Amino acid sequence: MRVVLLSPAYPAEMINFARGLAEVGASVYGVGDTPREQLPQRVKPYLHDYLTVPRILDEVDVMDRVSGWLRGGSVDRVLTNWEPLVMLAARLRERWGLPGMSVDTVRAFRDKQLMKERVQAAGLRVPRSRRVHTAKDVRETAEEIGYPLILKPIAGAGCADTYKVTSAAELDRVLPMLGGLSQASCEEYIEGEELTYDTLCIDGKPVMENVSQYLPKPLEARTVEWISPIAISVRDLAQPRLAGGLALGRATLDALGMGDGFTHMEWYLTPKGEAVFGEIACRPGGAGLVDQMNYTCDADLFREWARVSCWGHFEADATRKYNVGIVFKRAQGWGQITRIDGLVDWLRACGPWVVEEKLLRPGTPRRDWKQTQTSDGHVIVRHPDWDEALRMCQAAATGIKMYAQ
Repeated sequence: MRVVLLSPAYPAEMINFARGLAEVGASVYGVGDTPREQLPQRVKPYLHDYLTVPRILDEVDVMDRVSGWLRGGSVDRVLTNWEPLVMLAARLRERWGLPGMSVDTVRAFRDKQLMKERVQAAGLRVPRSRRVHTAKDVRETAEEIGYPLILKPIAGAGCADTYKVTSAAELDRVLPMLGGLSQASCEEYIEGEELTYDTLCIDGKPVMENVSQYLPKPLEARTVEWISPIAISVRDLAQPRLAGGLALGRATLDALGMGDGFTHMEWYLTPKGEAVFGEIACRPGGAGLVDQMNYTCDADLFREWARVSCWGHFEADATRKYNVGIVFKRAQGWGQITRIDGLVDWLRACGPWVVEEKLLRPGTPRRDWKQTQTSDGHVIVRHPDWDEALRMCQAAATGIKMYAQ
């Protein structure tokens, strides 16, 4: 099994996907714009060969270079789990006649307006929305949809360049911030809780399902600096409040023609109990979500994704044992991390339920919280009881303080 893996070392979690492929017997041919000599040592043992390209996001150039590099050899799969490259992977598969989702199918997982149109055509509840190209389009759509509304890129990820707009005056302030976009999605704001529906699929049918809840909603967390964002995977998926979201997620996979691999969907649970589609991607969620799912089931889903992608089998025990919470911390101030308060007490109080503590250490430069979901590090806890997992997460959010100067 010869697999072309696009961007095997970036983002960092891609290294584990390369590992998974090697562990299930694939020869991994990596392609990326990180120079070979600068590849992390962790990924090198998993790569059979590696091609450096000038710009991994230059699709036409990459397709030509990879085709030339592999000319005369055979390839069985082209894979990636980084959102900006899913279309490139689909185009390479079509060029070489390989198994996997087509360009048309993948486009509906990447283009937020097209995905909502196809999901709505299947009779599922989606926010009212419209594709917009100009300020005039946005204002006309705002008149139709009403406030509050959401403005976001057609092909974005992780709430980047996404804005909640509550009035015409606020819209005037936000529009200049979208100047670099040729098109955007203008959609109805849905009031309610925001959750995920994550799957690993074989031929569009989930062999593993996950639901995680965001606290608070990601857009709020990305706009208020002092917040410590929390996401908690739900151990008990059989509870009635989740039934609508699970049904919505499964129907969405059918509507979009999902094939093999991970999906990451976000959906809303309104105060009236209605499940409303948000968006979906044909790759796993970032910011430690695969690790979170691994801790939920005591499984290795990096390896199971590889087994599914290469051989069409899933062998892990996906029994959900824990609610798993990840808490991202943001330092106060700018510059280098100077101290961390409350961590020792929190670790002592939570004891064996802590499974990861990866906060930036003093002397490390603070990260730009607006440019990264992972902030200045994280802690992960797990517990069979939801309330206890939530309590420990909230204790980390409020009790651990990081400072920089």
